[in-house]
Amino acid sequence: MLLLPFVVLLGTAVTVYSEKHSLTYIYTAFSKPVNLPGLHEFTAMGLLDNRMIDYYDSENQVKVPKEDWMEKHLEPEYWEKGTQSRKSKQQWFKVNIDILMKRMRQNNNDTHILQWMHGCEGETQPDGSLKFVRGMDMYNYDGSDFLSFDDNKQVWVAPIHAAEETKRKWDEVQVLKEYTKGYLEKECMEWMTKFRGFGEEQLLNAKRPEVHLFTRKAKADTNTILTCLATGFYPKDIILQIKRNGRILTKEDGIQTSGVLPNEDDTFQRKDHVEILKSDAAAYTCEVIHPASHMKVEKKWDHNCNEDKQLPYDIIIVVAVSMLLFVVGGVLVFLFWYKKMRCPLRKYIYIVEFIKILFALA
Repeated sequence: MLLLPFVVLLGTAVTVYSEKHSLTYIYTAFSKPVNLPGLHEFTAMGLLDNRMIDYYDSENQVKVPKEDWMEKHLEPEYWEKGTQSRKSKQQWFKVNIDILMKRMRQNNNDTHILQWMHGCEGETQPDGSLKFVRGMDMYNYDGSDFLSFDDNKQVWVAPIHAAEETKRKWDEVQVLKEYTKGYLEKECMEWMTKFRGFGEEQLLNAKRPEVHLFTRKAKADTNTILTCLATGFYPKDIILQIKRNGRILTKEDGIQTSGVLPNEDDTFQRKDHVEILKSDAAAYTCEVIHPASHMKVEKKWDHNCNEDKQLPYDIIIVVAVSMLLFVVGGVLVFLFWYKKMRCPLRKYIYIVEFIKILFALA
């Protein structure tokens, strides 16, 4: 169960919209069965723009599509080969967790975890093509960074002493470094372009956001907090900006944002707010642009500080449920790792599919 970050892409209405997109693969392996609902000894998943497109786990041992358009456009042979690849990686992870446990003189009383994430990020160009922005290839062991690939310098980076042996070995294998760089910059980008082409039909089902502009109490009686909420939209790419007399307010002006968060119904929400003087006579507006649904709306604040006015009940439920999912999920994950691994959970690192040449971590 990974808590995935959702990134909102900011832009302005006066420029050509430039969106960033990503394709990542995540592999997570435990040193032994954890016997908890939803957690398998080994899982692998592909994510397009943080949305799951394929999945594999050690219990079912079959790579399956998680989007209808993936199943529609890819032949059965693709899924059969993918299943065999996932099974091979499952064994690779099992061998290498054992290697790392021995290297670090760990026993099997505690549960240990090895994770790997690799993928790429691209930015749309005026002609609709995707331009490579960066590649990601990193390993994480027991909640700590273990090894990562520097795509620019074409070397492996070892942040801890236990990974230096692996770094030395992998740096000596020129074909591995060349393959890794080539995959991140070319093959991964080609697959992302192809998958995005398959998923164009999802834009036909784009959902327009509901936009609410309201105020709430500030600590100082002379101030109010102006808030703009956009919710219920899909896909997640959205532009939300609060303006004062037509000028877009920024962090330097005190703007704070929740970023794009998931709702319980596979739609998304975003909330921005700024603290202002109640006596400020300037014209405040909130502009929301949702390219997928071709929606552009700008709401104007009427200068009424209805700080006790409640949001519609369904919006309250959406926000409450979303926040509850994040809080409960985070607490459960923290408690599990703290108890099982006796080390602080710094972060979850994503991990991904691509090793055609298998090298042990030893």
